Amino acid sequence: MAAVKALAPEMISPETGQTLKRGVRPFLVAYRDLKTTVDLPGYYPDGDGEGVHVGDDLEIVDQALRALKDRAGLPTPSRIRALREGLRLSQRKAGDVFGVGPKAFDKYERGLVEPSGPTVRLMGLLERHSELVEELVVSASVTAASRAAQGVASNA
Repeated sequence: MAAVKALAPEMISPETGQTLKRGVRPFLVAYRDLKTTVDLPGYYPDGDGEGVHVGDDLEIVDQALRALKDRAGLPTPSRIRALREGLRLSQRKAGDVFGVGPKAFDKYERGLVEPSGPTVRLMGLLERHSELVEELVVSASVTAASRAAQGVASNA
């Protein structure tokens, strides 16, 4: 296991040449009409001025933003994964069923991309009415077969 390197108590600003000291400052995180303030670690000048953030300093901002998005109704990556697994769909099959592409659920579940509004609404519907997934699976299969047949016909 790698040792965690301690951060220096001071650094020189690459922008201004000022001495910056390790500390925390309040930072406003906002999503739509929701807001929260976090204590953001970093290197800061005395008084006002821009700070420098290193390593995991911004992790607290990411966590706060994720919490605000959850409060706004956007599902978390873990909730998306739990829904997909509860529906017994692979990531690729979920992409077909939701009409979002074969790698979309991988990206949603890793928090790299947020699902669109219609996708979020369909997720909510399927959370409440999981029995509808079979109808969507059949519909996605018919659509895929139709596309494949059109591709074969246009290549003939």
